[in-house]
Amino acid sequence: MEIAQLLSLTLSIITIVNVLLLAGVLFLERRDVGNTWAWIMVLVFLPIVGFFIYLFLGRNLKQKNFYQLTEEEQNSIASEVEQQLVAMNDSEIQSSVLLKKNAELIRMNLKSASALISYDNDIVIFSDGKEKFDALVEDIKSAKKEINIQYYIIQPDALGRRIRDALTERAKAGVKVRLLYDEVGSKKTSPKFYDELRAAGGEVEVFFPSLFRLVNFRVNNRNHRKLVIIDGEVGYIGGFNVGDEYLGLDKKFGYWRDTHLRITGKAVNHIQIKFILDWHQAGNNKPGEWGEYSFHIEKNTGTSPVQIVSSGPNSETEHLKNMYIKLILSAKKSVYIQTPYFIPDRSFMDACKIALLSGVDVRIMIPSKPDHPFVYWATWAHVGDLLDYGAEILLYENGFLHAKTIVVDEEVASVGTMNIDSRSFHLNFEVNAIIYDEKVAKQLQELFLKDIELSSELTPERYEERSLLIKFKEGISRLLSPIL
Repeated sequence: MEIAQLLSLTLSIITIVNVLLLAGVLFLERRDVGNTWAWIMVLVFLPIVGFFIYLFLGRNLKQKNFYQLTEEEQNSIASEVEQQLVAMNDSEIQSSVLLKKNAELIRMNLKSASALISYDNDIVIFSDGKEKFDALVEDIKSAKKEINIQYYIIQPDALGRRIRDALTERAKAGVKVRLLYDEVGSKKTSPKFYDELRAAGGEVEVFFPSLFRLVNFRVNNRNHRKLVIIDGEVGYIGGFNVGDEYLGLDKKFGYWRDTHLRITGKAVNHIQIKFILDWHQAGNNKPGEWGEYSFHIEKNTGTSPVQIVSSGPNSETEHLKNMYIKLILSAKKSVYIQTPYFIPDRSFMDACKIALLSGVDVRIMIPSKPDHPFVYWATWAHVGDLLDYGAEILLYENGFLHAKTIVVDEEVASVGTMNIDSRSFHLNFEVNAIIYDEKVAKQLQELFLKDIELSSELTPERYEERSLLIKFKEGISRLLSPIL
């Protein structure tokens, strides 16, 4: 066969595969319309490269009972949810003005995400990496029975070694240690990094591991959660990963501004369950042995009601995105959002516009410097749209803003791992704590207000002055935003 004929045959095969792939995207996969068009553009304009991009980044994760729960475990979770739904009419919810006001949101989280509510929680807020990790290491050193730790990124640097060594010391002392990390997020860290921890009796699992550490067909579905549970009594949840940059030691980013929570109370059990599900999924879908784990039993003295809400590519609906939209639409006075990326879909944008048109004070704080150029310019394109509706857009200038928080009416707040973009809405495994407590909400709002002092405002005039090159970057990034 001549070279010309071989090339013609190859191109014909690629064209047929591309057409079949396009048909699959259009008719077989239930995608958002914007996401569908973005992939059509990729496949049409990059017919060869686009196929491989789709192979690694485009496939949906569809699997009924993804976590391989037994029928007994599924029934147990469903029973607890049903009990709380029934009790809503005569429980602590009715005795609290704030909880009663947010009963619809609580019910939605229960029905959509099986997010149980607990009422006895104490919450400490961390906005500085050094303070957060100093507290975490002290809690690790105090562990008596069990440490379960999960991060999207664990770097093999000074902080990574400090955490690993603290875990190894407790494992040598007989404490059960389980460590879970994401393969893509922690790509710089070799499995050998944990050899001493394993030798001491610690267990280490990888979420969606790569084939020979080279090929990962789930590179687009990342476990972005950051959770720590110690002795079933202390839980950590929020935005900090493990690495020196999160201590502000990376010259590129400078000071790292993030938000993390330390929780004690029954909500720790619900954080624990999220870890258990991910842990057993990473361990080849082994059935959960719930009795092996430590759970908080006695009522705590705290007073903060909390729901732990998770979402992922295995979810039927976008639980966390819907929770944010419900919060925004419920606002009467104010919505304060901090996020490193603001690339929402139309439903989220519409919720923001409705709030603004209703007279709600909507403020959105984003970083002033990019860590991903396309993502940064797509963020500018979306916040620019909201400027016309009266949103106050703030650019954090004191380093890099990585916090993922929302505060509504100084009454309800959420902190967790979800960014405001398509990736967090339906591609990543994410988790947030939503807190129904004016005291905590006001603390988070005060942090926001302090950050304003370290920010500049993106005014309509400033936005209009951007160059043609920036406008071009925004236009391209906006088109690609559903798949960024």
